[in-house]
Amino acid sequence: MSEFLQIIISGLSAGSIYALAAVGFTLLWQASQTINFAQGEFVMLPAFFVLAGVGFFGLPLWAAILTALVLSLLILGVLFKKLVVEPMLPHGTLPLVIATIALGLLMKESVKEFYSAQGQPFPPLFPQEVLNLFGAAISLADILNLIVSFAAIISLQLFLQRTRTGRCMQATAQNPGVAEILGVDIKRMVMYTFLINAALAAIASVLISPIYLAKFSNGETLGLIAFIAAIVGGFNQIRGALVGGLLIGVIDNLAAVYVSAQYRAAVPLVLLIVIIMVRPQGLLGTSEGRAV
Repeated sequence: MSEFLQIIISGLSAGSIYALAAVGFTLLWQASQTINFAQGEFVMLPAFFVLAGVGFFGLPLWAAILTALVLSLLILGVLFKKLVVEPMLPHGTLPLVIATIALGLLMKESVKEFYSAQGQPFPPLFPQEVLNLFGAAISLADILNLIVSFAAIISLQLFLQRTRTGRCMQATAQNPGVAEILGVDIKRMVMYTFLINAALAAIASVLISPIYLAKFSNGETLGLIAFIAAIVGGFNQIRGALVGGLLIGVIDNLAAVYVSAQYRAAVPLVLLIVIIMVRPQGLLGTSEGRAV
């Protein structure tokens, strides 16, 4: 029982980080019909901003994290929207998908070439203590990762539901034409969405890198899992992305321990196939009449 509890909490911790990236997929889709297949690299890159700040410029860890957040907002938010999405979006979904795939490859190879092809140790954010909970050895870092991820997602939900800007963003996502007639600055709301996605990717990056090291190839796995989590939970629901991320994190850990660690990478794909066959809109998603 204690081992099972340990596996569940560890899975929830990893799943909450996957959920941050999955929420980014959902937000961009809702706001601009953008599917960002470079999302995994968006989560990979901020960790190297932090390492560069600490290693090359001698910044304290939290100052380097703050700098990485600002750079992420600028590069993964503003520049991504201005230089990639806006030029490609008028040409349809497929060219934009190809552009984001190319961007992901560019980011991955750039980090590999100019920083390192080897996994880099990332300074831990939290104390590496182990707590005894009902006889289970629970990492304090896992608990704090879970708390930070939940705090970020809950704050986002409160922002969208309780603030005027958040409601304008939701109106833009639901019906941009009507929102514009009512005086909503559509371009600004969409930009806010891209900035939020960049911030979530940066948070996910600094949380997951101490666990898996900072590697140029991290984006391949993270992007795939986040995309599957968004589909499993419901691509048009933030809470669906959260549920999808948590579910994949827990099932992945359980499969690694009780089935086989060799086949754990197949677990998200199997879950995706089952969900698509049983409930194509996702666990918490709603059917849409959009052409994609």
